[in-house]
Amino acid sequence: MSDGLNVIDLVLNASPAVQFVFLLLLLLSIVSWVIIVQRWLVLSSAKKGVLSFEQRFWSGMDLSQLYKEGTQMQQDNLQIVGMENIFRAGFKEFMRLRQQGSVDGEAVMEGAQRAMRVAFSREEEKLEKHVAFLATVGSVSPYIGLFGTVIGIMNSFLGLATQTQVTLQVVAPGIAEALLATAFGLVAAIPAVVFYNRYSSLVDAVTGSYITYSDEFSSILHRQIHTN
Repeated sequence: MSDGLNVIDLVLNASPAVQFVFLLLLLLSIVSWVIIVQRWLVLSSAKKGVLSFEQRFWSGMDLSQLYKEGTQMQQDNLQIVGMENIFRAGFKEFMRLRQQGSVDGEAVMEGAQRAMRVAFSREEEKLEKHVAFLATVGSVSPYIGLFGTVIGIMNSFLGLATQTQVTLQVVAPGIAEALLATAFGLVAAIPAVVFYNRYSSLVDAVTGSYITYSDEFSSILHRQIHTN
């Protein structure tokens, strides 16, 4: 725009209340993008982890050997996440109860399944961490921007009272400042909503894989109890 009427000037010359709205929306947008990037890394890793572990699990490898591999990975400071943690929790409890000898098969299965449920809850919590914040930003930001718009328009009309002649040049900066607050609200909200929906579907897909695997692994353990 000409005559210095640009975005930076509008922000710097805005009223304190509207500047506060701009600052709040900027902070929400920055935090949202930090979460978006961080969650993308976590969910991508979890998705790859599902494919990698399922390939190893269904390769016919002995379960004890698979468990030992995971233990070696931990000793090498390699991170174990997702489905493998569920496997390790269930298998560890299964072997511990079986070695006691006095525990019947159903109690062994119940203990192993309980351990897997706890591990599943922890993994689900890791995947969902901070995702709800994106939904909050997506729903609240437009209203914060609208609040700034209302304040800006009110200031513009109040300023007209001191003017002897009303022209477009007089009211344009105030109206532009007010509309900019709405634009800032949408800029903060739209990415948050888009990635919240995307990440929610990814979390559902990954946790669905965990649930399916837990059921399949329980069946394998159940067969081991009744065949040995």
